[in-house]
Amino acid sequence: MAIGSGDTIVTIKKAMAKAAGEPDVVAAVKKWKNKRGSLIMVLHEIQNSRGYVPRDVSLYLSQELDVPLSRIYEALTFYHYFKLEPPGKAVISVCTGTACYLKGSPALVEEFSKETGAKVGTSTEDKLFHLQCVRCVGCCGLAPVAIVNGKTYGRLTTSDIKKIVNEWREHFSTDDAK
Repeated sequence: MAIGSGDTIVTIKKAMAKAAGEPDVVAAVKKWKNKRGSLIMVLHEIQNSRGYVPRDVSLYLSQELDVPLSRIYEALTFYHYFKLEPPGKAVISVCTGTACYLKGSPALVEEFSKETGAKVGTSTEDKLFHLQCVRCVGCCGLAPVAIVNGKTYGRLTTSDIKKIVNEWREHFSTDDAK
């Protein structure tokens, strides 16, 4: 047995116990536990409620669903939808579907990155912004489109980006002041 492995086991058990006490996790497991092929559905529920799938939750899911941890991480890392780290407060999703792409979404991605300091697929160091590219959001008539925390911005140009970023900076600075 390797030195420190007992500490590792204790750490894993604490992490699993923490996840076992979280109502959203327990509810997702209860809802999907006895349904065949339900791993993706459970992961979606966790992602939707938290914005990412924490390691302690993955450990707990492995035990409760009787799915190897490697299989859980295989799903988490294969699908771009899932995040392993908490995203920034403002999740910026730039559509790169055909219509948006043809109308200039690559330039929007570049401008959002410049204005926020986040590279695609990452969050800013202060965890205020997370930048991601997504495939068609179903607003082709408004192309190019970006969605920030569920708010849709259409017919965008690069000159609109600074205003959007500042809007969300102000929004969260007001929230933080409360």
